[in-house]
Amino acid sequence: MKKHLFKTLFTIGLVFALASCDKDDENPVTPAAQSEFKFIRILVNDESSKEISLVDPVKLTVEKFEAQFPKSALYGTQAGRFGALVNGANNYVQFFDTGFEGHGDHVDVKGTPKFGALTGTGNKPTHFKSKSDEVITFNDGDGTLAIAKEADFHTPGAKMTIVNAGNVAHHGAITKFDNGTYAITVKDGSVAGTLPERVKIIDASGKTLFASTLATKGIHGNATNGLVSLFGSSSGILVVEPSGKQRLIAHPADFGDAWFGSILEAKGAGKFIGYTAAKGAYLIDITANTVTPILANTDIMQAKVDYAGNNLLILLHSGEVQIFDLKTNTVKKTGSVIPATAKDETQKPQLEATTRFVYITQPKNGELLRINTEDFSKVEKIKVSATPYRLSVLGIESDESH
Repeated sequence: MKKHLFKTLFTIGLVFALASCDKDDENPVTPAAQSEFKFIRILVNDESSKEISLVDPVKLTVEKFEAQFPKSALYGTQAGRFGALVNGANNYVQFFDTGFEGHGDHVDVKGTPKFGALTGTGNKPTHFKSKSDEVITFNDGDGTLAIAKEADFHTPGAKMTIVNAGNVAHHGAITKFDNGTYAITVKDGSVAGTLPERVKIIDASGKTLFASTLATKGIHGNATNGLVSLFGSSSGILVVEPSGKQRLIAHPADFGDAWFGSILEAKGAGKFIGYTAAKGAYLIDITANTVTPILANTDIMQAKVDYAGNNLLILLHSGEVQIFDLKTNTVKKTGSVIPATAKDETQKPQLEATTRFVYITQPKNGELLRINTEDFSKVEKIKVSATPYRLSVLGIESDESH
């Protein structure tokens, strides 16, 4: 009797175990990579209203805030904690605090998300850079810089400090080197228009340390890895070192009058990318002094390096996204993710990405799309504001708290 009872119980247990296995196979546990990092946030502003949307891409929830002005350019600081809203039309810069403070192996939460007290009121702030704990804008209206430390962001009444480097008004740019000096554009008037022609090295007071040694026919777009700075130029890619040494890397022979108006740094891969709508996206090798195509295509709507700086993401007007692994120089994934966008569309979708997800705004329906980088068919739609304008990834790619 006991023997038959044991066999019966064993059989029942085996049936339940197999059924449980079948059920698990049908509904496998979602791996961590299917969710965004816990301490990542997406900041989205609006074209026509002051509304700011802070998106939690894990919970797919949105917190609303109000900026001083609509239609600002959005940036993130190097450490990831703060976002910058730069509004050149109204001479205003303000900063948003996620509260996420990275400590290498973990992240601390410092209070709740909110705007900082510090503001910038330079003359037409346009170009923004962040280095370590410092933020910098180049003010096109008078050629000055505005500089601030993150430690002052919550000091009541604090203002960004204006630095006069002896410049005239122009559509300029700046980078900061690891040694604390700055490479700043100079307008010498040799070329008509607002674009500068030269770059010089200054210190934090604005004093010239190394004057320009090369003149170009116009500069726009730049990036740095802290050791060397690259500036897009119609005369070639201008490479500037902290010592004041300068040289030009020639464009490919078939470029004609085309040149890189955007230079991107891929920190994780240790590389630079040049982009021009007239030709496409290209890898710039500052050691070999070569420029080679990543994607030679005139249908590119946006080209962005992901948050970790390992991949280049390209969004075509056709609605296709291509992901390139910059460490191996290979195509990781391609696929259509949104409907086609006309090249003459006034407000186009905007792209940013983390290691795990691609984020694209939809200006016509007020949505932010969260698209899985491993499976483009996995799309979440998050309602933000009526006419999303720009977006920025903030925070730290980590799930570890203190």
